[in-house]
Amino acid sequence: MGVRCGGRFSTYPDLFGRALRATRGLSELGIGAGDRVALLLRNSIEFLEASIATVPIGASAVPINWHWRGEEIAHVLLDSGARALVVHADLWPAIAESVPPGAAVVVVPADGEASTELPPGAVSWPEWLQASEPWAQPPESAPVSIIYTSGTTGRPKGVVRTPATDAQREQTQALLGEIFQLGPDERTVIPAPMYHTAPNVYALASAMRGMDMTIMTGFDAEEFLRIVAERRVTVVQMVPTMFVRLLALPQDVRNRYDLSSLRWIVHAAAPCPPDVKRAMIEWLGPIVAEYYGSTETGPVVFCTSEEWLAHPGTVGRAIERSVVKVLDGDGDELPVGESGEVYVWLDVWPDFTYAGDEERRREVERDGLISCGDIGYLDGDGYLYLNDRRSDMVISGGVNIYPAEIEACILTLTGVRDCAVFGIPDAEFGESLAAHVEVEQGAALSAPDVREHVRARLASYKTPRVVEFSDTLPREDSGKIFKRRLREPYWRGRERAI
Repeated sequence: MGVRCGGRFSTYPDLFGRALRATRGLSELGIGAGDRVALLLRNSIEFLEASIATVPIGASAVPINWHWRGEEIAHVLLDSGARALVVHADLWPAIAESVPPGAAVVVVPADGEASTELPPGAVSWPEWLQASEPWAQPPESAPVSIIYTSGTTGRPKGVVRTPATDAQREQTQALLGEIFQLGPDERTVIPAPMYHTAPNVYALASAMRGMDMTIMTGFDAEEFLRIVAERRVTVVQMVPTMFVRLLALPQDVRNRYDLSSLRWIVHAAAPCPPDVKRAMIEWLGPIVAEYYGSTETGPVVFCTSEEWLAHPGTVGRAIERSVVKVLDGDGDELPVGESGEVYVWLDVWPDFTYAGDEERRREVERDGLISCGDIGYLDGDGYLYLNDRRSDMVISGGVNIYPAEIEACILTLTGVRDCAVFGIPDAEFGESLAAHVEVEQGAALSAPDVREHVRARLASYKTPRVVEFSDTLPREDSGKIFKRRLREPYWRGRERAI
């Protein structure tokens, strides 16, 4: 058992030994309780080591999405108050001007490089570890990172946890073990970037259990199948975009790999089209589970394959000790089947605030429950269904329009791979609809085709005024379409910006 990444392998004793050397090194740099250590790292063994290193001294890791632009990264470094930065060498030049004065910099050689040229005042990760004696006390709990949300609708915001009680830590780890099916005898693969909440929590919880782990530096569908077959992977966490890419592989490629060891797949982070989920269950069997929650709330809703097949389209039912309510604009609970804003809470999950912005925390709370920003409804059996993001709602001529309904309609049009619908300025109605459509290779579609398809199935006011086509839509690594980037050109220069 150990951790693999690229061509490298580490046993857990070696990994934890290096992590404890990093703990000592951080302490000697003046990092202590309450301090933040930013990680601008690709998926790697060092990512785990640096995260674990913060625990014994009471510091927190702040993983940063290395795909972000310089301004976004600078915001996280300043907003988090990071006193140290651990960075891959090839990522350093893009953010060199963004590092706060006085912050310590530790440089990890890029994959395959034995050494690297260091910026002034920085230290080399391998040499730094070699010069440090291991911290005497190993970590007693999994790291709790400060994750900055993706910023698909605004500037990234950091979710800071309040210190967990011993009981909360025990209950949280038990919950994660149940949802993810984690255990010391399980084998897993990490296919998603660990700067995102779900893979971060999953990878660190797996490491603390000593699970055999393969870390992918980027998702490739056939490589994923090869790893599952070769390493006899038993459990994995994924996002729906990965399902789509797996299903797009030719049947003979899929048949080439023995996936019989795989007994549990859990997915979250983005909506999964029903036909995609059904196809995954038909291919691999009823081993595809789903949970719903957010960086702020943790997992609050869960369903198995069997539950989903009986309630197609659901994201699940409230798990034990969680509360799920659908409220109207006045905060009143709505009846079964009626859509409103989804509010949730899980009492074993540690509370949170936003880094440097407690007022923002109060804005998402109502009577002790937290909004994930989603619109949805509950059925008579307590299963939750999501309609749309609250921030995506369009108000056209005083009518509330939820783009997800229109997107689902457009996705049924032959030749459409994916789409994004959102509001754009309209002199008469305030807002009207734009649809950006990702087309299948070789498909011949026109804007009238899309409009007529929608008009035949939905109310006329839900027909997009603007239809644009592209080969690919901008995405986060989680698979979510980056709608803000699509909206920006339409709203640029206006008093109101979405």
